[in-house]
Amino acid sequence: MADVALQLDVTEAGSCSAFLERAVEELDGLDILVNNAGLAIGRDPFADSTEEDEHTVIETNVSGLIRMTRLALPHIEHGGHIVNMGSVAAIWPYEKGTLYCLSKAAVHAFSRGLREDLLGKPIRVTTIAPGLVETDFSRVRFGGDEEKARAVYENVALGGPIRAEDVADCIMFALTRPPNVNVDEIVVMALAQSTGTRVIRE
Repeated sequence: MADVALQLDVTEAGSCSAFLERAVEELDGLDILVNNAGLAIGRDPFADSTEEDEHTVIETNVSGLIRMTRLALPHIEHGGHIVNMGSVAAIWPYEKGTLYCLSKAAVHAFSRGLREDLLGKPIRVTTIAPGLVETDFSRVRFGGDEEKARAVYENVALGGPIRAEDVADCIMFALTRPPNVNVDEIVVMALAQSTGTRVIRE
């Protein structure tokens, strides 16, 4: 297996096309697409959002995922797997996260619609819906404010938040099922979390 690092901006059609073309060339084909690009901006009421915020969130979380999927599909018609990164925010929308919740609900709906369109073809589609994951997500959401970002993950009871490796394990589980098995959706949260924002802290 080759390790190939390529630049990609999912909000730019040209970048996506160049990435897919190069990836297929470098990897001698394509079997798996993991649509993991995503972000949120701030924790403010929707009325305080801006056109720029809306464009950034939707272009990254929704349009970018759709674009990458469309470009990848011709390369995996022989058999492949598409994994879309959803969120518990799509299942339990929360206050002051309306744009992000909307974007992830769109991802979940897109995955289900895509499953219907691809039914009968050897292409599997899985949505992973993580809860509180300790990554750079909150640092991006709060514009680099380290104190606000740290507070999101601090003092989470019962062992703390989940980590990127836990989500990666879920992806690998879905990818390694027998070819006749499609894992439609995995919802994974910290033991101390029950909805998008209900988290028990010590």
